[in-house]
Amino acid sequence: GLNFIDLMVRQGNIDNPPKTPLVPGFECSGIVEALGDGVKGFEIGDRVMAFVNYNAWAEVVCTPVEFVYKIPDDMNFSEAAAFPMNFVTAYMMLFEVANLREGMSVLVHSAGGGVGQAVAQLCSTIPNVTVFGTASSFKHEAIKNSVTHLFDRNADYVQEVKRISTDGVDIVLDCLCGENTGKGLSLLKPLGTYILYGSSNMVTGETKSFFSFAKSWWQVEKVNPIKLYEENKVIAGFSLLNLLFKQNRGGLIKGVMDKLLNLYNSKKIKPVVDSLWALEEVKEAMQRIHDRGNIGKLILDVEKAPTPLMANDSTETSEAGEEEEDHEGDNENKERMPFIQ
Repeated sequence: GLNFIDLMVRQGNIDNPPKTPLVPGFECSGIVEALGDGVKGFEIGDRVMAFVNYNAWAEVVCTPVEFVYKIPDDMNFSEAAAFPMNFVTAYMMLFEVANLREGMSVLVHSAGGGVGQAVAQLCSTIPNVTVFGTASSFKHEAIKNSVTHLFDRNADYVQEVKRISTDGVDIVLDCLCGENTGKGLSLLKPLGTYILYGSSNMVTGETKSFFSFAKSWWQVEKVNPIKLYEENKVIAGFSLLNLLFKQNRGGLIKGVMDKLLNLYNSKKIKPVVDSLWALEEVKEAMQRIHDRGNIGKLILDVEKAPTPLMANDSTETSEAGEEEEDHEGDNENKERMPFIQ
């Protein structure tokens, strides 16, 4: 699976990444080739998906058994590689952190992305949940049925939400950071929960940019604890990778995966796979994520041959800033890209 956090790793925006050379990637699916001493519950030949603390973009991956899960019979390998990060993140935020219940409302940014689509599907399992989503305008037709109210990512979504729900929303899920932090807090109802789970506004060009960092953090509203107390609001953060690999909560995540796989088997949720890419195409695949061109998850397939370049295809990495990302430049990758129907 290819995630936005992989772009942040590449740019050096992650605290204490492994020293280079390193193999990126945090989730994968495949077939068990060998077992460690004393490993129970799995056999050679089992179809599995797994979390990995780096090194997932490889033909052979080694990871502790607590991070490995059997793939349901009806799920293919592409869906399995798209499942763990997105759905566990969405489930944990909605049900473990924000305590989503019947009749609540949720605002999610990047509604067309992997986590955004997982959030929308999980919200549909609870009666009368209203989902507000922001996404690039060219994605609206494809995802309009997955959210209740859809807004352009460049529009004034605060006013749009308040026009529909004057007192705001119960849950805000923010993967953008920057100025959206203050906007999200302003939209919270009393007892509402704002959750920051990413900072994609800090990713701009090919390399780490001090200016983009400074701009993003300068725009973050300084949180006043007294104001939180007076307004009855909750602010939280969520990092699945830290929970798994630094805070040793693999057992908790296994329980969540069991619940998610039950939902999958009952056909209530299904991972959305945007496209498959060969390992040689990782640069173009990451560019598609950078430009917010994907609907659902991008997958690196070790068995896939690279797609031949189109005559007008450009493999140059964009240096566009956040304001310039949402342009027709996405079409070059979309034309080359092998869509999953």
